[in-house]
Order: sequence, then C-alpha cells, then structure tokens
Amino acid sequence: MSEKGKGTFYGFAAYIFWSGLPFYWKLVPDVPAIEILCYRIVWSFIFMLLYIVISKKWTAFMEEIKTIFIDRKKLQVVILTSLLISINWFSFILSIGQKNVTEASLGYYINPLVNVLLATVFLREKLNRTGVIASLLAMLGVGQLIFQTGKIPWLAFTMALSFSLYGLLKKQVSISSYAALTLETFFTLPLALLYLIIFAKSGFMGYSVKIDFLLMGAGIVTAIPLLLFAESAKRISYILLGFIQYINPTLMLVWAVFVFHEPTSLNQFVAFGFIWLGILVFIYGSIKSYQKEQRYSRKI
Repeated sequence: MSEKGKGTFYGFAAYIFWSGLPFYWKLVPDVPAIEILCYRIVWSFIFMLLYIVISKKWTAFMEEIKTIFIDRKKLQVVILTSLLISINWFSFILSIGQKNVTEASLGYYINPLVNVLLATVFLREKLNRTGVIASLLAMLGVGQLIFQTGKIPWLAFTMALSFSLYGLLKKQVSISSYAALTLETFFTLPLALLYLIIFAKSGFMGYSVKIDFLLMGAGIVTAIPLLLFAESAKRISYILLGFIQYINPTLMLVWAVFVFHEPTSLNQFVAFGFIWLGILVFIYGSIKSYQKEQRYSRKI
C-alpha cells in the first residue's frame, strides 16, 4: 500500500473511532465536563507511557524528547498543540454533556472548511475546480445550519477552529505521533492533577468502581484515534484529510437523530444534503485526479 493509501486508511479509522465517542461520554453523565477532561489528560499520559514501554520505544522516545527540548520551534509547537487539543476535548465533552450531539456534529462539519482555508493560506495547497465547488456546497450547507439555529454555535466553532489549528501545526514539524501525544498530555498534566486532587466533586478516583474504570479507559479511547490521525496527517494532503473528516460528523448526526433522538427538522436535512453533495463532488474530483496521475505515470 502506498503512503497516500496508508494515510487515507488511518484517516478513515480515526474519524470512525471519533464518531463513537459520544456513546462513551454518555456512560459517565454525572461527572462534570472539566473533570472528564482532566481524567482524559491524566490517563492518556499514563496509557502513552505504557504504550512506549510495551512497544520497546523508550530509548527512541527519550532521544526524541531531547531533540524536541533543544529545538525551540518543535517545543513551541508541542506546547501549542497541547493547549489546542485540550480546548477541543473540553468543548466536545461539554457539548455531549449538554445533550447536544447535533451541535458537536456541526462543529466537525465546520472543521473541514477551516482546514481548506488554512491549507490554501498557510500550506499553499491548491484547490482544483471540483474542490472549489465541493467547498462552496459544504459552506452553503454549514451556513444554512448556522442560520437555522438562530444563534452563534460557539461550541461548534471552538471545536472546529481548535482542531483545525491542531492538525495544521502537526504538519509543521517532524515529531513521531507517540512522542507528540505523550508530551501534549504531559504539559497539561500538572493542572489536571491539581484540579482533580483539590476541586473534583468526589475527589480523585472517588466515584464507583464502574465509573472509575470508565474514566481510566478515557486514556485509551483518546490516544488511539489521535495516533491514527497523526499518522494520517503526515501522509496525505491537508485538504484530503479535511474532507475525510466529514465521516465523523455524519455518523454523529446519525447517532443524534436515531439513537439519542435529538430534535431535528427537514430544513436541517436539506442543509446536510448540501454538505453531503459537496463530499461526493470532492470524491469524484479526487478519483479523476488519481486516474489522471495513473495515466501519466504509465506514459513515463
């Protein structure tokens, strides 16, 4: 499988995994969002350390850590991504806690549009004609969704912007996915532990055995898709990654309507229809570009 093929596969896997997280967070409804965030940071860090030890990457990890702390640019990027992913986690958990999976879905529909904007401005990636049409269709759908809510969906915008900037920064420096995620949780670990020890409603790990185990598992369900996403971001264009991301909110919308029975309207589905049409146009354009590249390579 080519590197682009691997990147596409990792991207699909990451976003399908992410789409299932609302089910997980709904298993801990009595735990405040800020506590879930803190537990997510703590147990993600612990899980990553175990992963590094079990996979026998400790020596390579320590060598990479040294180079990161020597290289100011890399260190600054990791600190920024640590802040951005924490903001993204909190806004998503808060949205689920407010029983608004639909708004969380909207946030991740907006996300790829921000990806396209950042890619064209900062990475100089070019959109072909089908890419422009797809972006306009998706933008029209998102705009209609925002108009129908009658208010600015701040949580949705926060999720979109924080994760788009997170992904963009990940492409700026060469850092292994496991080292980056370990450091990202390490930098926010002291604040997370401090909050849990001093301010947590039931103290540190003071809930029932079932809830405590679910909070421990937050490290696993957090780390796996992020590792997949990081590997995907290294291998494919940021624009392609952005459109693959529509898998996540589409599945989340399905859960919101058919599983969690959140209120929806025909106008909302019309808006989503524009977004889905944009996705189909982009896929069509990608297939045509791939076929053109294959024909060109055969001639050479």
